[in-house]
Amino acid sequence: MITTDVLIVGSGPAGGAASLFLSTYGVDNVVLTRYGWTANTPRAHITNQRTIELMRDMGIEDQVAAKGTEHALMGETAFCTSLAGEEIGRIRTWGTHPRRLADYTEASPTLPCDLPQTLFEPILLSTAAERGARLRFNTEYLSLEQDEDGVTATVRDRLRSASGPDQAHPGDTTYQIRAKYLIGADGGRSKVAQDIGLPMAGSMDVEGSMNIVFEADLSRYVAHRPSVLYWVLQPGAQIGGIGAGLIRMVRPWNEWLIVWGYDITQPAPVVDEAMATEIVHNLVGDDTIDVKLKSTSVWSVNHMYAQKATVGRVFCMGDAIHRHPPSNGLGSNTSIQDAYNLAWKLSLVLKGHAAPALLDSYDEERVPIARQIVERANKSRTQFGQIFRALGMTPDAPPGRTIESRKDDTPEGAAQRDELRTAIELKDYEFNAHGVELGQRYRSAAVVDDGTAEPAYDRDPELYYHPTTWPGARVPHCWLTRGSETVSTLDVVGKGRFTLLTGIGGEAWVKAAQAVSEHLGVPVEPFVIGPGHELDDLYGDWARAREIPDDGCLLIRPDAHVAYRSSGLPDDAAETLQQVLSTLLGR
Repeated sequence: MITTDVLIVGSGPAGGAASLFLSTYGVDNVVLTRYGWTANTPRAHITNQRTIELMRDMGIEDQVAAKGTEHALMGETAFCTSLAGEEIGRIRTWGTHPRRLADYTEASPTLPCDLPQTLFEPILLSTAAERGARLRFNTEYLSLEQDEDGVTATVRDRLRSASGPDQAHPGDTTYQIRAKYLIGADGGRSKVAQDIGLPMAGSMDVEGSMNIVFEADLSRYVAHRPSVLYWVLQPGAQIGGIGAGLIRMVRPWNEWLIVWGYDITQPAPVVDEAMATEIVHNLVGDDTIDVKLKSTSVWSVNHMYAQKATVGRVFCMGDAIHRHPPSNGLGSNTSIQDAYNLAWKLSLVLKGHAAPALLDSYDEERVPIARQIVERANKSRTQFGQIFRALGMTPDAPPGRTIESRKDDTPEGAAQRDELRTAIELKDYEFNAHGVELGQRYRSAAVVDDGTAEPAYDRDPELYYHPTTWPGARVPHCWLTRGSETVSTLDVVGKGRFTLLTGIGGEAWVKAAQAVSEHLGVPVEPFVIGPGHELDDLYGDWARAREIPDDGCLLIRPDAHVAYRSSGLPDDAAETLQQVLSTLLGR
């Protein structure tokens, strides 16, 4: 029997990231996948700032940047009758609008990029393997049994199952893996989630879509308006799936993925070469281009989330607990962030630094996020309806309205143009939902309330990120200096350990952190930020963002979320800090 601390079922963004984080923290783990290698289609691709921050914490941001399409090429998202046809409108996406770019650069030391899943998964898994993970491809999860001490999973070697018994292995191709904990990261039809009976809300198979991956040089149609997405709106076409026809850049400007809808109430179409080529030529608007098909597939849009993500020693994450369309680009990002939330907690529990009760906070913190992003992505999908109505493509559109009528010099034409502009602006909630991406504020037993009210949002909480040090929030990004080096506050925290940040006059917090760390055996690294110390706030941005005086402190969790905040220096800082950390760790 194979033994490990953590068994991870699934090697996609959630499973691969969980293995990377655990391996980096020194936790033994085994990853198994029924497939022979990583993703064979470039499904997920938008890689937001928070995910890149996590890769930065893991020391592999450079690998992501080397493979991804840079931020500057992501944003001129067009709505058109075809790539070669008439352009109807355009929106700057993923923070590329000059006004929004300031929001993004102020919020993080990183910028989004476009990194297809086919390129991201190998980075995650190869780095995890380099750091000690054991990867088992062609291995199918069959079942699990839990007891007080761990989980026993029964798995099957699919290669030997396919080839039949041999002399070395006469007959049985199944075996068992014993783990202290198991992570189900096995996708939107998760068998692990089913086996542990996770309660789910919502619906599966809401709409039908097909993917067509192909190679073609389309630079003459797109290089002047570089973007990840080009939306095709054609009267009379089957509108399904994610709301409209989509031509998605995979690699600029010669590899693409088309998404086209089909009627989910009818049998799924057989997308053969002839059908795929016809769809490509139609959406591009040029039947003379040479199309090299790479793959086709059909899939369904889901609207489902788990109401609980954990049962006993089994945790589910990724698409297993949030199943939704690709709108907003939230899928792989949220999956990776699920893993980041759980990994440091498992590490502390397995090393004996925290009680198993700490793991309860995974449900408390990530289940609300699962619901939030499922509802946000599906809402974005339905918000195409306003654009269709503005173009006269829906039954409730005003009589006589068409795509052409928006050009009329009439009161009706002016009203249509206004309605179309408003409808396209509404897509900001899909393409520039910065608050959804960065604004999570956790409420759980792994956060100590400081008695202050949650800060109000002075701008739309979905569109805009609101930095705060309120306990539960991600610590704000500010640029600090360390000698001749400029570093982000997010470079100071993380790295699998707690961090304490204070200012001049808060030196007692430093001694307290050192004493408590030694007493509890939990790494806590303290920093004084100010002139004359290792870290200085030369721009003054940290003083404006920290929301505490110099002698206060912030205790930051390994995932860069604020665990505790003090607005001053108590009589006994060591006793206060020990009580806080013991409470967090369930000790």
